[in-house]
Amino acid sequence: MDSFSSPSMSSSGSPGDTEVLMDQIKAQLAQAYAQEFLETVGNKCFAKCVTKPGSSLSGSESSCISRCVDRYIEATGIVSRALFSSSR
Repeated sequence: MDSFSSPSMSSSGSPGDTEVLMDQIKAQLAQAYAQEFLETVGNKCFAKCVTKPGSSLSGSESSCISRCVDRYIEATGIVSRALFSSSR
């Protein structure tokens, strides 16, 4: 049985079942978003910072990637706060 065919999907589900299902969906969406975010940031920062791929990162490449990821995280936080504060 997969996560989409659970017994709580019946039409006679209680409000508690609906709440549990919504929590599961929120958790799955959060996980998918986090995976997509990390993949996007990793790809963009790698392309920006690693000019000559090798067996290891140079010090400057490592610093660049660290700063790049920090900027993406900060920018995502700013956008998220702006979106959520304007929706209230």
